[in-house]
Amino acid sequence: MAYVGQAVKRKEDLRFITGKGRYTDDIVLHNQAHAYLVRSPLAHANVRGCDTSAAQSMPGVIAIYTGDDVTGIGGLPCGWQIHNKDGSAMVEPAWPVLAQGKVRFVGNPVAMVVAETKEQAKNAAKAIVVDYEELPAVGTLRAAMEGGGAAVHDEAPDNVCYDWHLGDKDAVDAAFANAAHVVEIELVNQRLIPNAMEPRSAIGHYDVATDMNTLYTSSQNPHLIRLLLGAFVMQLPEHKLKVISPDVGGGFGSKIFHYAEEVLVMFASRALKRPVKWTAERTESFMSDAHGRDHVNKARLALDADGKFLALHEHSSANLGAYLSTFAPAVPTWLHGTLMAGVYTTPAIYVEVKAYFSNTVPVDAYRGAGRPEAAYVLERLVDKAARQLGMDRVEIRRKNFIRDFPYATPVAVEYDSGDYEGCLEQALGASDWAGFDARRAEAQSRGMLRGIGMSTYVEACGIAPSALAGALGARAGLYESATLRVHPTGSVTVFTGTHSHGQGHETTFAQIVADAFGIDIDNVEVDHGDSSNSSFGMGTYGSRSLAVGGSAIAKAAEKVIEKGKKIAAHLMEASASDVVFEDGEFKVSGTDKKVGFGDVALTAYVPHNYPIEEIEPGLEESAFYDPKNFTFPGGCHIVEVEIDPETGMVEVIQAVVSDDVGTVINPMIVDGQIHGGLAQGIGQALFEGAQYDAQGQLVTGSYMNYTMPRAADFPKFTTGLHITACTHNPLGSKGVGEVGAIGVPPAVMNAVLDALAPVGVEHMDMPATPHRVWQAIQAAQSK
Repeated sequence: MAYVGQAVKRKEDLRFITGKGRYTDDIVLHNQAHAYLVRSPLAHANVRGCDTSAAQSMPGVIAIYTGDDVTGIGGLPCGWQIHNKDGSAMVEPAWPVLAQGKVRFVGNPVAMVVAETKEQAKNAAKAIVVDYEELPAVGTLRAAMEGGGAAVHDEAPDNVCYDWHLGDKDAVDAAFANAAHVVEIELVNQRLIPNAMEPRSAIGHYDVATDMNTLYTSSQNPHLIRLLLGAFVMQLPEHKLKVISPDVGGGFGSKIFHYAEEVLVMFASRALKRPVKWTAERTESFMSDAHGRDHVNKARLALDADGKFLALHEHSSANLGAYLSTFAPAVPTWLHGTLMAGVYTTPAIYVEVKAYFSNTVPVDAYRGAGRPEAAYVLERLVDKAARQLGMDRVEIRRKNFIRDFPYATPVAVEYDSGDYEGCLEQALGASDWAGFDARRAEAQSRGMLRGIGMSTYVEACGIAPSALAGALGARAGLYESATLRVHPTGSVTVFTGTHSHGQGHETTFAQIVADAFGIDIDNVEVDHGDSSNSSFGMGTYGSRSLAVGGSAIAKAAEKVIEKGKKIAAHLMEASASDVVFEDGEFKVSGTDKKVGFGDVALTAYVPHNYPIEEIEPGLEESAFYDPKNFTFPGGCHIVEVEIDPETGMVEVIQAVVSDDVGTVINPMIVDGQIHGGLAQGIGQALFEGAQYDAQGQLVTGSYMNYTMPRAADFPKFTTGLHITACTHNPLGSKGVGEVGAIGVPPAVMNAVLDALAPVGVEHMDMPATPHRVWQAIQAAQSK
């Protein structure tokens, strides 16, 4: 049977639903010790001393480390460099794994206790006395933007990390000067905390007998962690370091990055000659996992008299937090500015981004990473333009859609394929957009406010090619690798450099290989997460696994088939050029000669059966795939809401989406990915928001005050696919993991504002909480 395109049940689910998953915290090594971190309670302070004497003598304590003990190892490196408008490099302060002289955010690690048990380590940590001299803090992005206060780093007295731009300023200025209409908007894209189901965990294990260093870590990116930890932080030879990421319970971007705890457990294990484990408590996760978003965006759109877009100017202010996390500089710039064309033919665009340091947890990629911020600004702005010009929201989009491909945008990227109007039409029909007025009238009869909103979006996945990414500041290649090992009996093991943390790779990748070789899917095993097993790979993020990792698998499969043709040709006494491979069989064209894939596999391991000198024994091939371009998923999301004006409560009545994700390998998994993205996108629009006070204290440091959406907060999602294939990768895939989180937040907010328009509310920032909605209604009615 053909597996690609079928809703094959996930192979990995049996172990998960039966409790057989193996996460980092499940691993117990012989003679394992436990670590607990002392973290700063202050956002900004000098560390004048650290008294560990009482803790040293407490039961079970093995060792205590402070900043003075780790001066010989490197700090956490940043993986992307951005340049200012004048060509100078961004400010890049050192980030020590334990505070050295100063702490810069609440949660900044100050000391680490290693003890026989976690409880003993935690108790001893409470006995450590740190002498802090509190300093003025920059607690929010607004405070950093206003300037004149404290400096987070001496190297950046104005707290500016970089001032970047993209596009043609002169062309934009000229278009605005001649525009019939100008529409402006200012929006806050609030800070989010990722909250993966599994907290981060790491185990360092130094084996004295073999001089081998092994790091077990809940990471999306084991190969990159190995490179950063070995080459840049601890200066360990790579052949003496392996990183293993077993089952990982969600990441959403927050587990891409290299964290201090990974370094510290490896450092301690080498010093103590025994394994050391650390696992975050949930409160630690709130103040140590990289946060997401936290932008203030100002945008202006120039239009002609008929509503045609002429130019766009956007200025973003981005909060990077206290230090530069692994990919942080790229998120507000190259992952955001390059998407500011959206799905529209705006001929001139100019984007400016000023990024700031603050005394907060570092900010980095979170599901969508820069693209949700771009879609949110554009789609809120387009809706406002429709209202201001008195145009229909659907028609203003239709008037400005890109229809011809490939399409080179004014912001450095070229879309290869898409059908934005097709997605729009599918979503309009599925949502019964035309029948909304009747539903609004019915809700009004019950005293409720009903609104409908849409967004039409595009995103970029599979950051590539490596040469281009390098020219834009990436400090690593962004290719992917795969090795296919065909065993003598014809079964296959796939080794991939990507990593699954919920995406279903063990099923999807098996479907690709099973179809490629015409074998049963149960004869394909996918191995990932162990840097010592597979070729160097770049992990999983940015919806890249299928488009890049899957393409590497497809290329390796092609190599296997090509070698198989040579072996089959010998077995059938034919020329290799006459051999074709179809449905699991090698056949000689124009004859009835054929030999099965399994027979060729066995022959490959019995070389006297094919005494051809130029063919090596065995049947195993590797491939690296470096994409020629980004992939560009897109679509249309429509959301309908109902608001109780007495309480401000917003209920999502329906969420209808039409997405173009390229070729679909497994529609069930695609649906699941879309559902998850929609849940997180609606969570941002209506519920979630990390807040710091002026002193840099995290006010929303637990689930008591950081609101997470629940199942009851969502309607039944209506998903649809309107596919155009990617033209430049062998699978035709584009990516799906982030589309929900990108397309739905502006659709929700546009629906909320549509519902509130009759009572005079014209603007609102996310999240549209009941309190915020109620306040807006009261303020509008008091005018």
